[in-house]
Amino acid sequence: MAGSRLRADPTLKPVLTGLLGGSFNPAHGAHRRISLFALQALGLDEVWWLVSPGNVLKPVAGMAPFEARYASARKAARGAPIRVTAIETEFATRYTINTLRKLRRRYPKRRFIWLMGTDNLAQFHRWRGWRQIAREMPIAVIARPGYDAIALASPAMTWLRRWRRQHSQDFIGAKRSAPALVILRFDPDARSATAIRAADPDWFRRATLANQRDMLTHRPVTASAKARTH
Repeated sequence: MAGSRLRADPTLKPVLTGLLGGSFNPAHGAHRRISLFALQALGLDEVWWLVSPGNVLKPVAGMAPFEARYASARKAARGAPIRVTAIETEFATRYTINTLRKLRRRYPKRRFIWLMGTDNLAQFHRWRGWRQIAREMPIAVIARPGYDAIALASPAMTWLRRWRRQHSQDFIGAKRSAPALVILRFDPDARSATAIRAADPDWFRRATLANQRDMLTHRPVTASAKARTH
């Protein structure tokens, strides 16, 4: 059967890729830890960090230049199976749903899993085409302290609950279909970009910006795209 041949031929096996989007303002160790945790829990081959040109759901004040945020992500991902990409600036997409559809078209041999924290799940219903995002690819949610209750009571979770898998093993079996959702329990990590900015508001001025290249497309990193509207 075709399915048996697909499984028997390792060259046809899709590469399982987790997608973590965000401002990374700046990226830090907690981003790395949750990415490696998701990678192990879900059996992913690698994780891509999609550094957003901007996010209208976050205030403009305090948002560091794109190139500095990208540099911080490269530094935080160093030595890990994480690829940092500015591909949204190339796509010039304004909505996450459009970014994900373009990624799937460009990389048809990969199977993508959308990664998000419970803080994002709590406001997921505010994203343009959020139901379409859920239908586009499975979603793995990493629990964050202080957000679980509001996330589980959110409009998006009310809709997604019917497709929730209780264990990562069940979710792994559902990777071929969407919607599918799993909530991964993760030990608390107190680090946050907000706290880092409060302690060091000029962190971005020390970032090394020269000759940066995208880890995915290998193109020079620029900030030509508009801010993303989720």
